[in-house]
Amino acid sequence: MSKPDNDTICAISTPLGAGGIGIVRLSGKGSVEILSSLFVSKQSLVGDKYKSHHVYYGQVVNRAKNETVDEALVTVMRAPKTYTREDVVEINCHGGPASVRKVLDLAVKAGARLAEPGEFTKRAFLNGRIDLTQAEAVMDVIGADTELALASAIKQLGGGLKAKIEEIRESVASLLALTEISIDFSDEDIDYVPLDELKRRGMETRDSISRLLDTYNDGRVLREGLMLAIVGSPNVGKSSLLNLISRTDRAIVTEIPGTTRDTVEERVNLGGIPVRLIDTAGIRHSEGVVEKEGIRRSEEAIKQADLVLLVLDGSRELTPQDIEIIEKVKGKSQLSFTKKKVAKENGDFLIVLNKADLPQKINSEVLWGRLSFKKGGEVNISSKTGEGLDGLVARVKDAVFSGGMKRAPEAAINLRHKGALERADAALFRFLAGCDENLSPEFLAFELRDSLNAVGEVVGATNSDDILNRIFNDFCIGK
Repeated sequence: MSKPDNDTICAISTPLGAGGIGIVRLSGKGSVEILSSLFVSKQSLVGDKYKSHHVYYGQVVNRAKNETVDEALVTVMRAPKTYTREDVVEINCHGGPASVRKVLDLAVKAGARLAEPGEFTKRAFLNGRIDLTQAEAVMDVIGADTELALASAIKQLGGGLKAKIEEIRESVASLLALTEISIDFSDEDIDYVPLDELKRRGMETRDSISRLLDTYNDGRVLREGLMLAIVGSPNVGKSSLLNLISRTDRAIVTEIPGTTRDTVEERVNLGGIPVRLIDTAGIRHSEGVVEKEGIRRSEEAIKQADLVLLVLDGSRELTPQDIEIIEKVKGKSQLSFTKKKVAKENGDFLIVLNKADLPQKINSEVLWGRLSFKKGGEVNISSKTGEGLDGLVARVKDAVFSGGMKRAPEAAINLRHKGALERADAALFRFLAGCDENLSPEFLAFELRDSLNAVGEVVGATNSDDILNRIFNDFCIGK
């Protein structure tokens, strides 16, 4: 794993476009020297005269042209008590695009180079201030759409996941040490840890890994959002439900069946969950080319969605079209969606009985007989009056998260963590199988090293430059 470069990097750390303030950030051993070349403080300070963690007022100047570029507040932070553990300078100027760009150009001419995406955070990792899970949490904080997602990212940034991974690493390392003792001192009369004790510790470690793997779905939903498809026959109130949930008039609502010919999408915050809400075309038999394509897209949305809201008109008996759609949605739960762990009791869908403001005629016994599930899983709602919306939101949360998520999890892994932990778990499984087969300690130690290396990948203890580049290239420039 490479060390950070010795050069000084710079970047604009605020979003491009007009704003009240724009920040140009520098990091590296030449940061203060470069600052001295383009900034005149009110006290006319230079170099070592700038104190660490102090803010200075002055003017950014282009000395070659003898002109003032902007007035600014400058923060000087000296290593190692900085974000990157290098000297860091932040120039706070006015946020106009021309002003910020001019300051950046002057920094480059003075000897800095433009930072690569995520390079400031990458240097923080390479210099040992944070581990790789905390570095990834930086992007999760920036990209959080909801308070729950933000709270989860902040916990990871504070080392919540790191602590759990380090406990697992310590367990595997301890197992490896005990196993290697029997290799190093095989000819001496030493009492080794009994094989049953090694197996017990190995199974406990696998349990710890399993508990972390179980957080993947929660983390995925919080980071990426939930794809939720609203499906049903024409005129059961799907578009009205989308408008109610999103509190917009995003979808056209009429009394004419088949108004929605294509999927309509809206991003919403649903009880703390970032949701990609999809209103689909009513599914029915049609010969029209446009409507047939809309129905095909509806069926595709059923397959791709994390959770389907199957909307039925509670003010009427089930129709043949309703039953056909129920069968299509039932088929979804037979697909390979177990990795999402959504709506475990009734598959990957919830039944929504709309038009609760009207007399109810739907036969629940027939409905749940068709679904082959226990009665009582439906949600009653009125898209017209808003009745039942809170109950629907609660049911969605219960379906997505085990027992509902009341607060952000202490640790929630992402896809990269999941892959590494699964490899670590597989190696531990082979270790335990080897214990049962009474294999030589050399073979057992080999599996434990594989497990230890895989766990180390999560926090960055055993990562290649290629893995690091893939992670940090997803960052925005300036962070």
